[in-house]
Amino acid sequence: QLQLVESGGGLVQAGGSLRLSCAASGRALSRYVMGWFRQAPGKEREFVTAISWSGGNTVYADSVKGRFTISRDNAKSTVYLQMNSLKTEDTAVYFCAAAITLSSTATYRTQESYHYWGQGTQVTVSS
Repeated sequence: QLQLVESGGGLVQAGGSLRLSCAASGRALSRYVMGWFRQAPGKEREFVTAISWSGGNTVYADSVKGRFTISRDNAKSTVYLQMNSLKTEDTAVYFCAAAITLSSTATYRTQESYHYWGQGTQVTVSS
């Protein structure tokens, strides 16, 4: 029903910036909570950030708060992740995910809340 495709990943030097995009097809992003997760080699997938369907509520992992910004443009069926002041520990495959509007922002951090996932885009931060 919903397909998600991430783009914008690549190699960047520590301290630099990168903007990821997640484009949806099949259905519009309206009424979906959108999240970003990441997974580094040998580590479990972890929550990065999420945004409510209206954009009014956002949640960030402590490790990225103040550096990353999530936004969405429902008219373009696209969600963005602006990443600034990148660190080597940000190196991972980044996945976007979508969930039908959740009851509470407390569930935004839980990957089990999300129904649809993109294939991921690699972000590599060099020292």
